[in-house]
Amino acid sequence: MARDARAPTVRYGTPFQMVERARFDEVRVEKVTRVYGATRALAGVSRTFRAGQVCSIEGGNGAGKSTLLLVLATLVKPTQGTVTYGEYELPDDRDAVRSAIGLVGHEALVYPDLTPRETLTLMATLHDLPSPAARIETSLRAVGLWELADRPARTFSRGQLQRLALARAELHDPSLLLFDEPTTGLDAGATERLAKAIGAARERGRIVVLVTHDHPFAARVADVRVTLERGRIRDVRDARSPDDGT
Repeated sequence: MARDARAPTVRYGTPFQMVERARFDEVRVEKVTRVYGATRALAGVSRTFRAGQVCSIEGGNGAGKSTLLLVLATLVKPTQGTVTYGEYELPDDRDAVRSAIGLVGHEALVYPDLTPRETLTLMATLHDLPSPAARIETSLRAVGLWELADRPARTFSRGQLQRLALARAELHDPSLLLFDEPTTGLDAGATERLAKAIGAARERGRIVVLVTHDHPFAARVADVRVTLERGRIRDVRDARSPDDGT
């Protein structure tokens, strides 16, 4: 399969099983439908997500936001339609694509008895990252957890856990960074740090997609705001346009 010359791939893993890690600068969702029994969670959704851009997915309960995020994360397979990651296609390139995705979910997805240093060491081992100690220190300093590097995660506040989740999600330099309701339970200070982290991810050229009910936060951080209703795209707004009103 031909690859985008602007997005070279990286190979990692053991000599016994080399895994290709994808590099891509856009994700294309084309006419995606997802059905659960009698429930149509997504109905013909089409959208392109681009590098260096933050896109918020908004809408009421049951609009299909979380299902779309899970489809982007390759954790849910569309009933119909396709999702392509640059030149990579599913299911053939699923492992390569998954290695280029970072996910910050409702839960931190870390072991509570491990310290941040141990958590990121585990992730670095799974991704076979070079110079893991230096990378881990850089990541923990970036999220303000270096001073807590050897404290068990179970002692952390909600905001601290989310910062650790962000460090975990970005450690392997993903092309696509996904957030699911990232401001839930955060105080003003933690929300401010999150906004800065999302802005930094944009500046690094990541494709950033966040599902949120927090409209003021979306207006602050998103370049594009997509609203879903009953599994369909109801509205798309350029949040940086002077006519947007946000």
